[in-house]
Amino acid sequence: MFIIPPYIRFALIAAGVVGGVALWIAFGFWYGFPFLLAGIILLIGYIFLGTVGPAAKAVQAQDFDRGEKLLNLTLKPEWLYSANRAFYYMMRGTIALSRKDLNAAEGWLKQADSIDVPTANEKAMLKLQLAQIEANRRNFGAAKKYLKAAKETNVKLPQITEQIDMLDTALKQSGQVKAAQRMGKEGHQMMARGGKRRRPKGR
Repeated sequence: MFIIPPYIRFALIAAGVVGGVALWIAFGFWYGFPFLLAGIILLIGYIFLGTVGPAAKAVQAQDFDRGEKLLNLTLKPEWLYSANRAFYYMMRGTIALSRKDLNAAEGWLKQADSIDVPTANEKAMLKLQLAQIEANRRNFGAAKKYLKAAKETNVKLPQITEQIDMLDTALKQSGQVKAAQRMGKEGHQMMARGGKRRRPKGR
């Protein structure tokens, strides 16, 4: 898919609109119309698509600072059409996760979760990221719910299924640890109660 870099798009928009108006004034409407139309189409594309495409390339390359700068060039995230708006919020969440800012990441990812993410891969990754956040907070019940939702997307991409399996194993182990700790605690309580009993007096 061909993606126009944001600053080149801005230059083309300016050239199309300004050049089209100048030709219109100098030679008549039909001379300037093609340039003006091209500028308007590029402007509409920028408004409804934002800079999600170029930012996605940067985030995939782990260049999170560049990805953030490109996302900042989006005029109004709420004006993006639904799929791009979901991807915008997901990338914001991914960038926040890379910086260990769980609260910000959760906020962005939940905004993405409120939109119908169009592909199974992206939907599974979104649920998986939310599950990882809850697991890091040791909120294992919520983590398991998000992980279950990730599994229900029936994603087939190996990179995602491997992460799902790894988190699933980790959550099962955490459940076993908690159960062992609970049993140990109950055992200590029983020992303590038993220790308080008085010994029978010798005859």
